[in-house]
Amino acid sequence: MERTDVPRSWDERATVQTFLTYARATAVAKCEGLSDEAARKAPLPDSPLMTIAGLISHLRWVEHWWFEVVFLGEDVGAPWSEEAPDMDFTPDPSRTLADVVDEYTRACAEIDRKLADHDLDELSARKGRAGHEFTLRWVFGHLIEETSRHNGHLDVVRELLDGVKGV
Repeated sequence: MERTDVPRSWDERATVQTFLTYARATAVAKCEGLSDEAARKAPLPDSPLMTIAGLISHLRWVEHWWFEVVFLGEDVGAPWSEEAPDMDFTPDPSRTLADVVDEYTRACAEIDRKLADHDLDELSARKGRAGHEFTLRWVFGHLIEETSRHNGHLDVVRELLDGVKGV
């Protein structure tokens, strides 16, 4: 993923797409050089789901939920359920960190392709929990916020794991 926060053009769509792409690429960059074992460690004792692999998996499924399920109206394909609502934070232990990152980057690219012809003012196919429809603009903004917030978590977890600061 290219990592720049400067859009190729100055229209709104290019700007929000660039900010989301930048936040996604930052999340991926925070994984570089980390072992599979370290990526599954939760260094915050009261936050067992706060692992590098878990956060990247969660980001993948958050994109699926908001863009593909809520906005586009596709079927839910996420691993969570009523019985296990946090399964998006627990990727299959047989998968490597590279596998989890690859799935995230491939899913993001597919989502970008699916959204390419949709207008920012278009309303979501489904309503959210509170019964609201969302514009694509709002969903982009929410994913920029969500990914950036989790990038902060990735910063903290990575520094606690091996001392690597910021990226």
